[in-house]
Amino acid sequence: MKYRVVFRERASQQGGSAENPVGFLQSDLSEGIVRNSTFVLRSAPEAKHSTDPLEEDEELRALGTQIWEYDVAEGRDQEFKDALLNSGSIVEFTLIGTGERV
Repeated sequence: MKYRVVFRERASQQGGSAENPVGFLQSDLSEGIVRNSTFVLRSAPEAKHSTDPLEEDEELRALGTQIWEYDVAEGRDQEFKDALLNSGSIVEFTLIGTGERV
């Protein structure tokens, strides 16, 4: 099965990535669950961090996204979904071909 996964990505004060959202997922995945992964797209945050404290709504605008596609080994879908939900950095994921959003 193939999944499209949208990760939340927090920007650093310099405008780069302040975290590795894909790394959060990879640390929860057992060997053999993912057969292949492909980077699709990165969207930059609307607001860049400054040295001044951010207001609550500005913090949300400092979030960008990364989109990846994962080819999951047959019969390992539930393990993959569990790892996604445990990663804490997922916005949404979709089973490709069905449009089923989770």
